[in-house]
Amino acid sequence: MYLKCLGFPLGFHKSEHFREKKKVLHQKRTLSAYMTTSSSFCCRAPVALCGRSGRGSTAAFRCSRRRTTRTWAFSSSSFRAPKNDAIGGDGGGAGEKKKKREDDDASLSEFVPFAIELAEAANGETLKYWRKSFAVETKGDESPVTIADKNAESAMRKLVKSRYPSHAIFGEEHGIELGEKSEGGDGHEYLWVFDPIDGTKSFITGKPLWGTLIALLRDGEPVLGVLEQPVLKERWIGCKGTQTTFNGNPVSVHGDERKELNEALMYSTTPLMFYDENEVRYERLKRDVKIPMFGCDCYAYGLLASGFCDVVCEADLKPYDYMALVPIVLGAGGKMTDWEGEELKFVVGEGDGESFQGEVLATASERLWKESLASLKRR
Repeated sequence: MYLKCLGFPLGFHKSEHFREKKKVLHQKRTLSAYMTTSSSFCCRAPVALCGRSGRGSTAAFRCSRRRTTRTWAFSSSSFRAPKNDAIGGDGGGAGEKKKKREDDDASLSEFVPFAIELAEAANGETLKYWRKSFAVETKGDESPVTIADKNAESAMRKLVKSRYPSHAIFGEEHGIELGEKSEGGDGHEYLWVFDPIDGTKSFITGKPLWGTLIALLRDGEPVLGVLEQPVLKERWIGCKGTQTTFNGNPVSVHGDERKELNEALMYSTTPLMFYDENEVRYERLKRDVKIPMFGCDCYAYGLLASGFCDVVCEADLKPYDYMALVPIVLGAGGKMTDWEGEELKFVVGEGDGESFQGEVLATASERLWKESLASLKRR
């Protein structure tokens, strides 16, 4: 099912030496797949992203890179694709299907209090170490990780397994845990996606612009998201079918359709996240906006959802970096897609493997979205 991805460097430094080093690392990046379950799955060895197959007694899967979408395909009868009639069909009973979708969206509200409980559990771990002395480890992709990251994710996982044992869990620090098989249910597959500290570099340097990201995906679609900043006591919640809230109050993007791209204020986490073709595309967009800014991690999306900035453009991301932010931006009236204008999903389909986009664009209006896409378009 869902795989933990490691080994994607953030980019390169301006010096030629560092640029070449990053380029080599980029070419050698690997995928580590962690599958943890009580039944038929076990930990898997890393698989190189070069089209080779990693084979074992449980399942075989291969990795490939195609344009802006990372895809992992594998074979196993245990994986189930979303049913086609969940999103359409042959036209028969269209009214009933529409009503079912509306009912399903309404039922999502039951998960909001639980998502808040997850955020509070993570806060209990992250704040223990905020601006304190602790060890910092380095992961395979050269990014830092702390005991606060690990403990916060573990606390959230424990709650999900207790409350919703049939739901799967995917987190940055501890990989994948498949849910228990259950009879009945509502026919959907649910996955919780966690980034316990998005912005670990900000966390370890005492800058309060990191956040805990909590997402719930239904059949691959992010339908609930929480951006939690416990130091500033700020919380954004987005849930499909409802308006995004900030500390309990409705918020929205500015939605100014008269504002042009050359007037826009744009955030990205770092210029080092853009390299190769993505760097060329991003540089065009950077020249077209009024002011490009850096350094906010996930917090920039909260600012956009609250009406304070215009564009967020990022690359080299993994699902846990942005899935929680999609419902927040959309629920605030904004636009959030990949660089091709496609909806952001983390999809599992039998035979087709799983895929996610690594490049993300969020805007405060339809006009800014269209103009940004035009600027980012391959040439």
